[in-house]
Amino acid sequence: MAKSQYLTPAKVARGLGSAKSGTTDHIRQRVTAIALAFLVPWFLFSVISASSAGYDGAAEWAGKPWNAILLILTAGAAFYHMRIGMQIVIEDYIAKTGTRSALLILNSFAVIALFVTVALSVLKLWIGAGA
Repeated sequence: MAKSQYLTPAKVARGLGSAKSGTTDHIRQRVTAIALAFLVPWFLFSVISASSAGYDGAAEWAGKPWNAILLILTAGAAFYHMRIGMQIVIEDYIAKTGTRSALLILNSFAVIALFVTVALSVLKLWIGAGA
């Protein structure tokens, strides 16, 4: 049976249908959610503990290799999870093509900018702690 038998004539004419990316986005969002289920409790416990030592203590804590690595992983997973979620919301609720495209680009740039800011800040503390 041909694939076109399952599509209505209007859908064939408009070229609408599955974008074939929903499953991939769903799996990626679930994987980041699982990673965040482990990373966020560690992050909250650690930040609360480190903040009781003041700024210098928190900076020293963030400069330790394992903490720096886990901080960068937490930020990466959180921002990627956020990017996928916002992408899905934009694709589902923004009808105008130009606006949708602009928001998707802005979403990607914002996430990249946030991640780079966090990663460079943590790396500065990590490298500065060894000096």
